[in-house]
Amino acid sequence: MLNVALPKGRLGETVYHRLAAAGFECPSILEKNRRLTFENEEKGVRYFWVKPSDVGIYVERGAADVGIVGKDILLETKPDVYELLDLGLGKCRMCVAGFADFYDDRERSLRVATKFPKIAAGYYESVGRDIDIIKLNGSIEIAPILGLSDVIVDIVETGNTLKENNLAVLQEIVQISARFICNKVSYQFRHAEIERMKDGLLQAEEARQAEKE
Repeated sequence: MLNVALPKGRLGETVYHRLAAAGFECPSILEKNRRLTFENEEKGVRYFWVKPSDVGIYVERGAADVGIVGKDILLETKPDVYELLDLGLGKCRMCVAGFADFYDDRERSLRVATKFPKIAAGYYESVGRDIDIIKLNGSIEIAPILGLSDVIVDIVETGNTLKENNLAVLQEIVQISARFICNKVSYQFRHAEIERMKDGLLQAEEARQAEKE
């Protein structure tokens, strides 16, 4: 069976329904229980739920043949996988944010609070800016408010949290959305099955868009 790593949470549930519409349904996944793996031998698929940040690891290491993961996680963790498809789900932006009137004094290092140190470092390296990265795990909007950092690098969906804390987007770094990824060895030996799933996802989305019209 094709092993599919789904991210726990709303995104994973949305992706599963699209996979089901593509012909890869597995009814047991909808049951109320604490199971983590679900199989449909007839359809040749086995799904399992994992923490979103772990999807790339499962796919890279071959525990999963394919998986769905946010572009932010791919950029931050850089797993050695193939990125086959942009699903157009979970759209948001990775941005630099801070006080709207923030002035960047380039005579000193810029203090950047973030959950994504590699993305932040890569962005500021590309613009030639020396930074001091402050790695945080919780809500980072408070960092500039308390003077811990000058700016933050974080995912922005609606921007409401920034506005409520008197912060604003200062620079967009990259657009983020869910991606369909694949183990490199699996793609070589199970190419037809994986391409069939990818094509099914595309067709399911096209059908969904057609219904909306």
